[in-house]
Amino acid sequence: MTPTPPRRFFRPQWAGRNYSLLTLATVITNLGSHGALIAAAFAVIDAGGDSGDVGLVAAARTLPLVLFLLIGGAVADRLPRHRVMVAANTLNCLSQAAFAVLVLTGDPTLWQMMVLTALGGTGQAFFAPASEGMLMSSVSGEQAGRAFALYRMAMHGAGIGGAALGGALVAAVGPGWVLAIDAAAFALAGALRAFLDIGHIPRREPGGGMLSDLREGWREFIGRSWLWSIVAQFSVVVAVVGAAEAVYGPLVARDELGGAGPWGLALGAFGAGTVAGAFLMMRWKPRRLLLAGTLCTFPLALPSAALAVPLPVTGLAAVMFVSGAAIEVFGVAWITALHQEIPEEKFSRVSAYDWFGSVAMVPLATALAGPVETAVGRTSALWGCAALVVVVTAAVLFVPEVRTLTRRTTKVAESSPGPAAAARPEPVLVQEQLAEKRDVSGTA
Repeated sequence: MTPTPPRRFFRPQWAGRNYSLLTLATVITNLGSHGALIAAAFAVIDAGGDSGDVGLVAAARTLPLVLFLLIGGAVADRLPRHRVMVAANTLNCLSQAAFAVLVLTGDPTLWQMMVLTALGGTGQAFFAPASEGMLMSSVSGEQAGRAFALYRMAMHGAGIGGAALGGALVAAVGPGWVLAIDAAAFALAGALRAFLDIGHIPRREPGGGMLSDLREGWREFIGRSWLWSIVAQFSVVVAVVGAAEAVYGPLVARDELGGAGPWGLALGAFGAGTVAGAFLMMRWKPRRLLLAGTLCTFPLALPSAALAVPLPVTGLAAVMFVSGAAIEVFGVAWITALHQEIPEEKFSRVSAYDWFGSVAMVPLATALAGPVETAVGRTSALWGCAALVVVVTAAVLFVPEVRTLTRRTTKVAESSPGPAAAARPEPVLVQEQLAEKRDVSGTA
């Protein structure tokens, strides 16, 4: 009788070693970093800062993220991505450790906290494109969407847990120890990422320099109408939704809903919605990826409209849950489309342009939120945010590729998306026939 081999820890066949390491490392860093965001704000307050100082420290993180994203994408496509990720994690670890030491041993000054936070933003600018490129290269085939969905579900779940745990720890032991835990999380995650295997990634030929790499990434980005149009759309969507939720939401909660507690409940409902959306996308494989994702962007107008009314807490929480689930459907469809259409050696540069478009207008929108409220009133400003989301999302549906880009069972990405690529309909027709034969079951 043949002995039964010992059972190993269950892991789906499509979840290879790199994918598993990336997911585990992301869970660890999200547990730490979401708590650290709360800890940083309370560290500023405990040092005698006011709301303006908290905003300055937050802006100090965003500014280098905007400035260095495109360079980070070029570096990640030029060097081994896992080394870029480890270097970025090391910078984050050291900056958070120094922040923790300052908080635990004395009175940190505002400029010190801004500098250390800016170092963390710089690390994120290099990490994000490398991480997304590494994730997309870690999966293949028709299970890619499911893999991205599971990754994002783990990421969001860890973020929710990290925020809850971080808030409790800040109250129990103070912000310094939460910052120290975040530094340790970056160290552990960086160690895991050091073991990523890049043997399957083709060796990159030496390029013509950083500027040449940036130009090549720009050509890849601007040569695909579905890509630049959706990034342009989301530069507006993310900006106005961010302004509504970061500036107007807390004010509406204070004046109409009963304070910070109800607003925290609404934000928690949004987080739960993202997890539910990722779970849905593990089962559902929409055939027209970008059409499904874009249609699910319309619900992002609902939170601003709910705050404008304003709805009671239960209604606001329900709206936030729906919008969280909807944006996750878009997120999984989007990264699946990028994985399918973009050549592997350009993943990180295209991802950098995507990230840049998403965050570049956020500081401007949050800065203008106060003056706009003074000029037209809070209710009108919120209705304006909702209207902008609807208008730019409707506009992007006029781009033919957004409506017609179809999921493929195998990745066939063109190195140059010129007219010749658009003039060949046969592969799309074949893939549509294949898609019709697949079960429509419910898909980072």
